[in-house]
Amino acid sequence: MLVKERMSKPVISVPPDMPILDALKLMQREKIRRVPVVKEGKMVGIVSDKDILNAGPSDATSLSVWEMNYLMSKISVRDIMTTDVRTVHEDTPIEEAARIMADNKIGGLPVMSNGRVVGLITETDLFKILLELMGAREAGMRVTAVVPDRLGELAAITEAIAGAGGSFIAFGQYAGDDSATRTVTFKVTGIDDEDAVREIVGPLVERITDVRSQD
Repeated sequence: MLVKERMSKPVISVPPDMPILDALKLMQREKIRRVPVVKEGKMVGIVSDKDILNAGPSDATSLSVWEMNYLMSKISVRDIMTTDVRTVHEDTPIEEAARIMADNKIGGLPVMSNGRVVGLITETDLFKILLELMGAREAGMRVTAVVPDRLGELAAITEAIAGAGGSFIAFGQYAGDDSATRTVTFKVTGIDDEDAVREIVGPLVERITDVRSQD
């Protein structure tokens, strides 16, 4: 899956000379948390709602509401935007975008193509993908187990489930408790009894940590 398949588009952007209060109103109206700053068709920065809120006077100020609003109206996006912006190309694998966001503790990345912003990939987009990958919106039997990190272990589980009439909705694997194990989580249909699932899967794994039916 590539970024261009799941990015948010079309892009809502702001010019650098826009007053920050206008930019904040735009974000609130569109229900977004960050926007690229674009000048003459090229991105020159990015600004978030947090940047704007942090630009306001502190709660301890002695200024009146009118004075605060006046001062805020004089601040433009260029004064607070981030200019050193991390970006990804539209053909970047989605997991690479997620890694960049996680490693740098940022909630969204502008997506570029031919030097122009063509979309945004955000943490919300990634959460939606996670829901799909884990079959969160589909009914089935959800199983989590610890398996040895050896060739053929996952094939044995899938063959056993299929042989019992089960069909996989989702299957994911993650780091285990140590380097010799992996944790797997999967959801299946066609097997509706928890004890039956334990009987099928139990002999093939080190231990089952969770089995539950999800509607």
